[in-house]
Amino acid sequence: MSTLAFILILGAPVLGVVSLAVISNYRLGAGLNMLLSALAFTGALMLFATRRVAGELLLVDSFNIYLVALNTFIGFTTSIFSASYISYELEKGHLTPGHLRFYHALYQAMMGAMSLALLSNNLGLMWVGIELATLSTVVMVGIYRTPEAIEAAWKYFILGSIGIALAFFGTILLYVTAQQVLGEGSAALTWTHLMRAAPNFNAALLSLSFVFLLAGYGTKVGLAPLHAWLPDAHAEGPTPISAVLSGLLLNVALYALLRIKMIMAGNGGVIPSGPIMMVMGLVSLIFAALMLYRRRDIKRLFAYSSIEHMGIITFAFGLGGPLANFAGLLHMTMHSLTKSAIFFSVGHIAQARGTQRLSRITGLAQSNPMLALALALGVVAIAGIPPFGVFTSEFLVITTTFARQPLLAIILAGGILLAFGALIMHLQDILLGSPPKGEAQPVRASSLPIYIHMGLVLLAGLWLPQALTQWFQEVARLLG
Repeated sequence: MSTLAFILILGAPVLGVVSLAVISNYRLGAGLNMLLSALAFTGALMLFATRRVAGELLLVDSFNIYLVALNTFIGFTTSIFSASYISYELEKGHLTPGHLRFYHALYQAMMGAMSLALLSNNLGLMWVGIELATLSTVVMVGIYRTPEAIEAAWKYFILGSIGIALAFFGTILLYVTAQQVLGEGSAALTWTHLMRAAPNFNAALLSLSFVFLLAGYGTKVGLAPLHAWLPDAHAEGPTPISAVLSGLLLNVALYALLRIKMIMAGNGGVIPSGPIMMVMGLVSLIFAALMLYRRRDIKRLFAYSSIEHMGIITFAFGLGGPLANFAGLLHMTMHSLTKSAIFFSVGHIAQARGTQRLSRITGLAQSNPMLALALALGVVAIAGIPPFGVFTSEFLVITTTFARQPLLAIILAGGILLAFGALIMHLQDILLGSPPKGEAQPVRASSLPIYIHMGLVLLAGLWLPQALTQWFQEVARLLG
């Protein structure tokens, strides 16, 4: 069964890249994109019924099963949203059939590359997966071919390339360290072998490799001050790609960083990785919370919200321990579901108003009540208001920090409150302000993915199934 699961998860995207690149019919391409995304999600579900696998190239354990399932699920729901969103863009002439061939093929390439990175037991192969996902999204960010989109794509390409180059150099340093113990060959890049041999590694060289890997993958996570590509990429690219960037790609980069952190934890002589991650997390949180107040573009607003929440997640994993890791995993899940739902809403709102400028998106409760409700649910959830699951995860992070680091807990809570104020202020203007002159444009909004996501986030705030709780606890123990 594991072989079939791998074929569906990794093979469906490959089939999509080959077939969708030559399909010019939009409906056929969108339908095939949804079908292949559904097959990949089916494969991810099948992994739960398979035994754990640790080969030389691929790995299946509790940690990556969780993320592969989350990734493929959001990839599937985003493909549903994308069908209606891109149809409107095609009708308005913002995209051409030629653009859409690239869009659907690259969407599958991106999803397959992220799955490859998550399932890799080889750190070099994981690097390749993240690099392929980055290159795929770079092209999609610039797909509108406007000067702003091209500039955003180039900025993303340049900064992303610098980040991935630093991660590549860090991977080489880690290999040099490991091959002194494990010998030359793939064993020195195989994560399961690295975990067992970590106590015998040269601590100074291992610490140096971590610094480069943190800078490299931290760029992909969007941590300040390595975040500069993220707001532009969100603002100028198609909204489905914004949803995938915030909900998925940031998680994959953080996953790579956490795998390295687990190797570091096995060597007592290395620099402490946890405090470094805590500092970067807090800096990202405070910086993004302040930047939220001055945003004028709705997609940039939620791009900075993503930086804020990745800061909270990174802080939680840096703090470490069973409860903080549990909170980090829960927050990672809640953020992915909520932020992708928000971008689904934002995409259709921008289409209805013909702009992303916040000054032109006011009075939404009067002009587009259903879109207003969808956005309000997402913003209330991401702001950390109960009973949604984001409140639960943030509460766990804050209370755990208060028990261990009270001063840091005050800074953490202050940053979250700053962000809360900014989001509620903007939501009030969007919903209750005076509608701009002119009628809103009609759009065929696909609301089902939004309410599925928000339903899951609400359910997690009210009740976590025992099986899911035990699963998170097992992964939290793995993370140390």
